[in-house]
Amino acid sequence: MRVIFLQDVPRVGKRHDIKEVNDGYALNFLLPRRLAVLATSKAMIELEIRQKEVIIEREVQESLLLKNLEEIKGKTITIKAKADEKGHLFAQIHKKQIIDSMRSEYHAEISEEFIVLEKPIKEVGEFEIPISIKGKKSSFKLIVEKI
Repeated sequence: MRVIFLQDVPRVGKRHDIKEVNDGYALNFLLPRRLAVLATSKAMIELEIRQKEVIIEREVQESLLLKNLEEIKGKTITIKAKADEKGHLFAQIHKKQIIDSMRSEYHAEISEEFIVLEKPIKEVGEFEIPISIKGKKSSFKLIVEKI
């Protein structure tokens, strides 16, 4: 039975894949859980339209990200965190916290996957945070202050 996967199913198929699977597996597992639909001609046309929309949406998002990249270049973000006397933070600063601070200070939307942070920040100080989107690189300054 040919099906179109609506979600990723480990070791079977990825979203939007069209595959031949056993009838029992499709009827008893994939279809009732809405992990896949039958690959009818109507469903194939809808899939094609949906894939085109996804491509267009991705291009728009990438252009917005490149615009945000230019806005952020050279900016400074400050995060205050609890630290001991030596300057070691009690809780590490991760990409999500950096993005939240960026969103609140500059209203810039950048995804976690574009921030190049090798490991979480563990101490007070100034850090240069690189950003890379489609081969274009930029950076901003992050200042971690003790509360």
